[in-house]
Amino acid sequence: MSNMSKRIVLGLSAAAITVALAGAGFATLHAGGDPQGPGQSGPGRFGGPGPGGRFGRGGPGGPGSPRGPMGVLGPMMLGRLDLTSDQQDRVKQILDSHKTEQQAIGTRARAAHDALDSAVTSSSFDEALIRTRAADVAAVDADETVMRARIYAEVFQILTADQQAKLKTMQTEMRQRREARGQKH
Repeated sequence: MSNMSKRIVLGLSAAAITVALAGAGFATLHAGGDPQGPGQSGPGRFGGPGPGGRFGRGGPGGPGSPRGPMGVLGPMMLGRLDLTSDQQDRVKQILDSHKTEQQAIGTRARAAHDALDSAVTSSSFDEALIRTRAADVAAVDADETVMRARIYAEVFQILTADQQAKLKTMQTEMRQRREARGQKH
Protein backbone atom coordinates (compact mmCIF):
# COMPACT_ATOMS: atom_id res chain seq x y z
CA MET A 1 0.00 0.00 0.00
CA SER A 2 1.41 3.37 -0.94
CA ASN A 3 2.06 6.10 1.61
CA MET A 4 -0.74 8.19 0.14
CA SER A 5 -3.22 5.30 0.45
CA LYS A 6 -2.13 4.68 4.04
CA ARG A 7 -2.62 8.35 4.89
CA ILE A 8 -6.08 8.35 3.33
CA VAL A 9 -7.13 5.19 5.15
CA LEU A 10 -5.78 6.54 8.44
CA GLY A 11 -7.53 9.87 7.87
CA LEU A 12 -10.81 8.17 7.03
CA SER A 13 -10.48 5.85 9.99
CA ALA A 14 -9.79 8.76 12.33
CA ALA A 15 -12.76 10.68 10.96
CA ALA A 16 -15.05 7.66 11.21
CA ILE A 17 -13.89 6.91 14.76
CA THR A 18 -14.44 10.52 15.79
CA VAL A 19 -17.93 10.47 14.32
CA ALA A 20 -18.66 7.08 15.90
CA LEU A 21 -17.50 8.31 19.29
CA ALA A 22 -19.65 11.42 18.97
CA GLY A 23 -22.56 9.19 18.02
CA ALA A 24 -21.89 6.91 20.97
CA GLY A 25 -21.87 9.90 23.32
CA PHE A 26 -25.11 11.12 21.77
CA ALA A 27 -26.63 7.64 22.08
CA THR A 28 -25.56 7.34 25.72
CA LEU A 29 -27.19 10.65 26.56
CA HIS A 30 -30.19 9.78 24.38
CA ALA A 31 -30.67 6.48 26.23
CA GLY A 32 -30.55 8.32 29.54
CA GLY A 33 -27.26 6.75 30.48
CA ASP A 34 -24.69 8.33 32.69
CA PRO A 35 -22.03 9.83 30.42
CA GLN A 36 -19.50 9.33 33.22
CA GLY A 37 -20.04 5.57 33.22
CA PRO A 38 -22.52 2.95 34.36
CA GLY A 39 -24.59 3.66 37.39
CA GLN A 40 -28.08 2.47 36.58
CA SER A 41 -29.57 -0.68 37.97
CA GLY A 42 -31.46 -1.42 34.75
CA PRO A 43 -31.84 -0.30 31.18
CA GLY A 44 -34.29 2.50 32.02
CA ARG A 45 -33.27 5.97 33.12
CA PHE A 46 -34.27 5.29 36.74
CA GLY A 47 -33.38 1.59 36.86
CA GLY A 48 -36.72 0.42 35.48
CA PRO A 49 -37.40 -1.59 32.37
CA GLY A 50 -36.76 1.31 30.01
CA PRO A 51 -39.03 2.89 27.49
CA GLY A 52 -38.98 0.07 24.95
CA GLY A 53 -38.59 2.71 22.29
CA ARG A 54 -35.61 3.33 20.07
CA PHE A 55 -33.11 1.79 22.45
CA GLY A 56 -35.28 -0.98 23.87
CA ARG A 57 -35.96 -2.43 20.42
CA GLY A 58 -32.35 -2.52 19.32
CA GLY A 59 -33.04 0.10 16.69
CA PRO A 60 -30.58 2.70 15.49
CA GLY A 61 -28.16 3.40 18.28
CA GLY A 62 -29.71 0.65 20.41
CA PRO A 63 -28.00 -2.17 22.26
CA GLY A 64 -25.54 -3.98 20.08
CA SER A 65 -26.26 -1.86 17.06
CA PRO A 66 -23.75 0.36 15.32
CA ARG A 67 -23.69 3.99 16.27
CA GLY A 68 -22.63 7.09 14.47
CA PRO A 69 -23.87 8.79 11.39
CA MET A 70 -23.17 5.96 9.00
CA GLY A 71 -24.51 3.13 11.14
CA VAL A 72 -22.93 -0.08 9.90
CA LEU A 73 -20.49 1.78 7.69
CA GLY A 74 -17.92 2.39 10.38
CA PRO A 75 -14.18 2.17 9.76
CA MET A 76 -14.07 -1.61 10.25
CA MET A 77 -16.83 -2.25 7.71
CA LEU A 78 -15.36 0.15 5.19
CA GLY A 79 -11.95 -1.46 5.66
CA ARG A 80 -13.40 -4.87 4.81
CA LEU A 81 -14.85 -3.52 1.55
CA ASP A 82 -11.43 -2.84 0.01
CA LEU A 83 -12.28 0.67 -1.13
CA THR A 84 -10.15 2.25 -3.83
CA SER A 85 -8.34 5.46 -2.98
CA ASP A 86 -10.93 7.36 -5.06
CA GLN A 87 -13.75 5.78 -3.05
CA GLN A 88 -11.96 6.61 0.21
CA ASP A 89 -11.65 10.23 -0.90
CA ARG A 90 -15.33 10.33 -1.77
CA VAL A 91 -16.34 8.85 1.62
CA LYS A 92 -14.30 11.55 3.34
CA GLN A 93 -15.98 14.21 1.18
CA ILE A 94 -19.42 12.83 2.06
CA LEU A 95 -18.65 12.84 5.78
CA ASP A 96 -17.18 16.33 5.59
CA SER A 97 -20.23 17.61 3.71
CA HIS A 98 -22.49 16.55 6.59
CA LYS A 99 -20.27 17.71 9.46
CA THR A 100 -22.20 20.92 10.14
CA GLU A 101 -25.52 19.07 10.05
CA GLN A 102 -24.19 16.43 12.46
CA GLN A 103 -23.00 19.10 14.88
CA ALA A 104 -26.32 20.96 14.71
CA ILE A 105 -28.30 17.80 15.41
CA GLY A 106 -25.99 16.95 18.31
CA THR A 107 -26.53 20.40 19.81
CA ARG A 108 -30.30 20.13 19.35
CA ALA A 109 -30.30 16.65 20.87
CA ARG A 110 -28.42 17.76 23.98
CA ALA A 111 -30.76 20.71 24.46
CA ALA A 112 -33.87 18.57 23.94
CA HIS A 113 -32.64 15.93 26.39
CA ASP A 114 -31.68 18.52 28.97
CA ALA A 115 -35.15 20.07 28.72
CA LEU A 116 -36.81 16.66 29.04
CA ASP A 117 -34.64 15.75 32.03
CA SER A 118 -35.56 19.05 33.69
CA ALA A 119 -39.26 18.41 33.10
CA VAL A 120 -39.04 14.85 34.44
CA THR A 121 -37.11 15.84 37.57
CA SER A 122 -39.09 19.00 38.28
CA SER A 123 -40.47 19.41 41.78
CA SER A 124 -43.99 19.48 40.32
CA PHE A 125 -45.40 16.93 37.90
CA ASP A 126 -46.53 18.47 34.59
CA GLU A 127 -47.59 15.77 32.16
CA ALA A 128 -48.24 18.16 29.29
CA LEU A 129 -44.75 19.65 29.59
CA ILE A 130 -43.14 16.20 29.78
CA ARG A 131 -45.05 15.06 26.68
CA THR A 132 -44.02 18.22 24.83
CA ARG A 133 -40.36 17.73 25.75
CA ALA A 134 -40.54 14.03 24.83
CA ALA A 135 -41.98 15.00 21.43
CA ASP A 136 -39.08 17.43 20.96
CA VAL A 137 -36.63 14.57 21.65
CA ALA A 138 -38.50 12.35 19.18
CA ALA A 139 -38.29 15.03 16.50
CA VAL A 140 -34.52 15.36 16.92
CA ASP A 141 -34.23 11.57 16.91
CA ALA A 142 -36.12 11.42 13.60
CA ASP A 143 -33.87 14.10 12.09
CA GLU A 144 -30.76 12.21 13.24
CA THR A 145 -32.05 8.97 11.74
CA VAL A 146 -32.83 10.64 8.41
CA MET A 147 -29.35 12.19 8.35
CA ARG A 148 -27.70 8.82 9.01
CA ALA A 149 -29.79 7.22 6.27
CA ARG A 150 -28.83 10.01 3.85
CA ILE A 151 -25.13 9.55 4.56
CA TYR A 152 -25.45 5.78 4.25
CA ALA A 153 -27.25 6.12 0.90
CA GLU A 154 -24.61 8.50 -0.43
CA VAL A 155 -21.78 6.18 0.57
CA PHE A 156 -23.64 3.09 -0.69
CA GLN A 157 -23.94 4.68 -4.14
CA ILE A 158 -20.16 4.94 -4.57
CA LEU A 159 -19.67 1.22 -3.95
CA THR A 160 -19.37 -1.26 -6.77
CA ALA A 161 -22.05 -3.94 -7.16
CA ASP A 162 -19.69 -6.49 -5.56
CA GLN A 163 -18.95 -4.18 -2.62
CA GLN A 164 -22.67 -3.51 -2.15
CA ALA A 165 -23.38 -7.26 -2.09
CA LYS A 166 -20.52 -7.85 0.35
CA LEU A 167 -21.81 -5.07 2.59
CA LYS A 168 -25.34 -6.50 2.61
CA THR A 169 -23.92 -9.92 3.54
CA MET A 170 -21.88 -8.39 6.39
CA GLN A 171 -24.96 -6.52 7.61
CA THR A 172 -27.03 -9.71 7.61
CA GLU A 173 -24.31 -11.57 9.52
CA MET A 174 -24.02 -8.72 12.03
CA ARG A 175 -27.81 -8.67 12.55
CA GLN A 176 -27.80 -12.44 13.13
CA ARG A 177 -25.00 -12.17 15.69
CA ARG A 178 -26.85 -9.36 17.45
CA GLU A 179 -30.06 -11.43 17.55
CA ALA A 180 -28.15 -14.45 18.87
CA ARG A 181 -26.63 -12.31 21.64
CA GLY A 182 -30.08 -10.99 22.49
CA GLN A 183 -31.47 -14.50 22.81
CA LYS A 184 -28.68 -15.46 25.22
CA HIS A 185 -29.56 -12.60 27.57
